[in-house]
Amino acid sequence: MSRLQELFSRKNTQVLNVYCTAGYPQLDSTLTIMQALEANGADIIELGMPYSDPLADGPVIQDSSAKALANGMTIATLFQQLKDFRKKVSIPVILMGYMNPVLQYGFEKFCADAAAAGVDGLILPDLPEYEFETEYGAVIKKYGLDFIFLVTPETSEARIRRLDTLSSGFLYAVSSSSTTGKDKDMHTVTNYLQRLQGMQLNNPVLVGFGIKDKVTFQSAGAHVNGAIIGSAYIKALENTTDVETVTRQFLDSILR
Repeated sequence: MSRLQELFSRKNTQVLNVYCTAGYPQLDSTLTIMQALEANGADIIELGMPYSDPLADGPVIQDSSAKALANGMTIATLFQQLKDFRKKVSIPVILMGYMNPVLQYGFEKFCADAAAAGVDGLILPDLPEYEFETEYGAVIKKYGLDFIFLVTPETSEARIRRLDTLSSGFLYAVSSSSTTGKDKDMHTVTNYLQRLQGMQLNNPVLVGFGIKDKVTFQSAGAHVNGAIIGSAYIKALENTTDVETVTRQFLDSILR
């Protein structure tokens, strides 16, 4: 059983996935943040690999990516930082990023190094379904990594079911067809999540984009298995030198 399967087998509601950008706010912040997230109640860590053109991300995460790149973060540096992280972090860890830098690194080498480090899965929003099925999916599976596809309110039922079949770990429900960090109409989001709930999909569903506080987290989690928080946490980390305290305070505001 994978770490994600084990998590959802014992906890299928109010699962909290927290996104952080590797190498932000400081180049060497990554492991400290990961440990603080686990210690203070996060169930999954979604570790963003900074990229100069992050299409799905709003201004806050774009800015954190730019700062992480300026700090010197690369995929190679990240794998160096993750070398022994499983001695200190036991919850599932997913790498989120874009195909361009992964392809430059070498796709199979990337999957091999991710698996060797103890990473559980990947989110690559710009990896098309066709290329996943014909080329990359087999490599991902070879190294025992889960792969998470994204769906939106505009995704047809047939396509949602198709992506659910291809995904493992969970399905990422984008709350609206916009970028991360923007406020959402939670009534509209609720209708969408109720529709997903009614489809009885194979994978657990986590909702992201616009989840920023206790109210939106609990509202989202009322219909699917949990939610993903990113921009709000990145904002909280901005300009801090004490990531442990900031992380504890932030997660307390969501979970307590």
